[in-house]
Amino acid sequence: MTESDVVRLARDLIRIDTSNYGDVDGPGERAAAEYVAAYLADLGLEPVIRESEPGRASLTALWEGSDRTRPPLVLHGHLDVVPAFREDWTVEPFAAEVKDGMIWGRGAVDMKGVDAMYLAAIGRMIRAGAKPARDIVIAFFADEEHGGHRGAKWMVQHHPEDFRGATEAVSEVGGFSIQVGDRRVYLFQTGEKGMQWVRLAATGVQGHGSLVHRDNAVAHLAGAMHRIGQHVWPMEITPPVETLLRGIADILGIDYAEDPETVDRIVAGMGAVGRMVEASLRNTSNPTMLDAGYKVNVIPDTAGGFVDSRFLHGQQEQVLRKLEELAGTDVKVEPYILEQSIELPFDAPLVHKAIAAIKADDPDAVVLPYSMMGGTDNKHLATIGIAGYGFAPLRLPPELDFPGLFHGIDERVPLDSLEFGTDVMVRFLADC
Repeated sequence: MTESDVVRLARDLIRIDTSNYGDVDGPGERAAAEYVAAYLADLGLEPVIRESEPGRASLTALWEGSDRTRPPLVLHGHLDVVPAFREDWTVEPFAAEVKDGMIWGRGAVDMKGVDAMYLAAIGRMIRAGAKPARDIVIAFFADEEHGGHRGAKWMVQHHPEDFRGATEAVSEVGGFSIQVGDRRVYLFQTGEKGMQWVRLAATGVQGHGSLVHRDNAVAHLAGAMHRIGQHVWPMEITPPVETLLRGIADILGIDYAEDPETVDRIVAGMGAVGRMVEASLRNTSNPTMLDAGYKVNVIPDTAGGFVDSRFLHGQQEQVLRKLEELAGTDVKVEPYILEQSIELPFDAPLVHKAIAAIKADDPDAVVLPYSMMGGTDNKHLATIGIAGYGFAPLRLPPELDFPGLFHGIDERVPLDSLEFGTDVMVRFLADC
């Protein structure tokens, strides 16, 4: 059986290992960028590859639209993936095996499957002689999985001209479907929590492990990590989340109210995606890494750790103050990575076009906004005035735990979902 473009592209991209190990060197994105550039060049476009560091490659290309007087739209994805280790998986994570009607492999969901969907839609339109409604800046970035400093952030700082005055963008983690009661609901991403990764630096007095010791850096750090990890942040419902909750409550026949019990019932009715929505209801702070000591019988004078904190729109400063309070007087909270939050309107022309593109194939669908608990490269585009939404339309089987596949073991995406998404993107780009 002949593979469709979207399946072939997805499998080819997954087979290119672009694992991002953070501050530790990895394979980089150059090979994947060259693959995408060759595909776009074959379509008659002129992609440009740029490296922030050797091997850390991003690319952009201009696709001219029907109405060139309008500001361009950025259609973007990222080429890196989080690491995967063969011993954890039931399949080879970089083989892109097809089984059970799905492509299995690291990046199938986040986000090489979606990259392939975008590319397949572009290819279908160009081969048919069709143009997008306006100019499209096609962009594929490096380093999204470690904050984008070597990818989108570097691009907007060093090559803002590549974005050609664009005012809007679409990318990952929005437009996928969930089952709520007897209705299929597509979640369109209109917001992102801000990202505030911090390092905790504890100090004390070095000494022998056998002595009574009351100024212990490791103990100070452990206490700070425990307090931060156990802190219960209060529920705060932002405007896009309220729209989502009201929409789900209406489907479930629940009278909407902003009390914890009612909200919990609404969130529970959203199945596996409820964990994502739950995280959009409050600020979060999770200890993730520790580094202390060099010998069992030596008490070190320093100890360090990292906390992944995500804040609701406009709450960065108050979250930082709370982290400092929880850390205590013996532990300093140092900034590591800080990226802004995003909150955009759901009632906007671009959103209406996206909804129409979905409903052409799924007329009974409900489309609602949601605010993402994590972050995307839209944060970096926002710094140059580009309003970025999440729109990667996937019609998913109700039993699939899609949120659990992000960065998960045995990551996989249904072939039918990619085909559906390609069709929707063709309609959207023709009308955007």
